[in-house]
Amino acid sequence: MRHRKAGRRLGRTTSHRDAMMRNMVTSLLEHGRITTTDPKAKELRGLLDRMVTLGKKDSLHARRMAARVIRSEDVIKKLFSEIAPGFAERHGGYTRIVKTRLRHGDGAQMSIIELMPPGPPETKGKPSLAPTLKSSVVPTTKEKFGADAG
Repeated sequence: MRHRKAGRRLGRTTSHRDAMMRNMVTSLLEHGRITTTDPKAKELRGLLDRMVTLGKKDSLHARRMAARVIRSEDVIKKLFSEIAPGFAERHGGYTRIVKTRLRHGDGAQMSIIELMPPGPPETKGKPSLAPTLKSSVVPTTKEKFGADAG
């Protein structure tokens, strides 16, 4: 049974999987978007969200924790100085995954994973969660039963 064993194995050993995720996080932060298979992109999303959250803290401890995953000094500087301050008003959801095509060799679903644009999340076009009641929608007793009901 696989109780309490979260995460995808992706057909790799633990050391290979950890190294691959480190490389993918570094590449995504360096270039802004990468193309990979859909399961890899979904696994990468959580690790990248943790790195951006560390970047928003901007302390020595956060830099050292990020350096455990990101092995490039330039990418760490970019994360803490450019990327993370752009997400200061956003609470999670720093990436977007777009499915693109099926790979010709094995038919794997390919996806593009990219960083969201900096700034607060857009709320245009989304309806509010609270229902709005208008007086014309809810009839009063006299309107419902006529004038002689009162």
